[in-house]
Amino acid sequence: MPQTTYTVELPPGMELLNSNHRVHHYRRARIVRALRTAAREAAAGLPALDALGPVRIIAVVHPRDRRRRDPANWYPSVKAAVDGLVDAGVLQDDDHTRVIGPDMRLGDVVPGSQLVLHIHPLAE
Repeated sequence: MPQTTYTVELPPGMELLNSNHRVHHYRRARIVRALRTAAREAAAGLPALDALGPVRIIAVVHPRDRRRRDPANWYPSVKAAVDGLVDAGVLQDDDHTRVIGPDMRLGDVVPGSQLVLHIHPLAE
């Protein structure tokens, strides 16, 4: 039986948080709020995916160019986006009993860069 995958695409060109960059806490809060809101809006209409069991989340960072990167450095952006899924009601919570991951991946080049979450319910 094929497993369903739900995809949540944040708009291209959003400012992402990188754990290697030091930003002022006001700017960081603004970026987190924007990512969380974008994820909530992009996930509107999705069902409660963790109602029957845990989900696996694969986070794909699509960079703006082909330079070498460590995708794990964008975890702060992914955390904000996953919190947006909780805000949208797609997940009840993002604790270890409901979410496996997020596993970080580097995707194809997208102008302006983009963050995409692939959500796989494991209890189908």
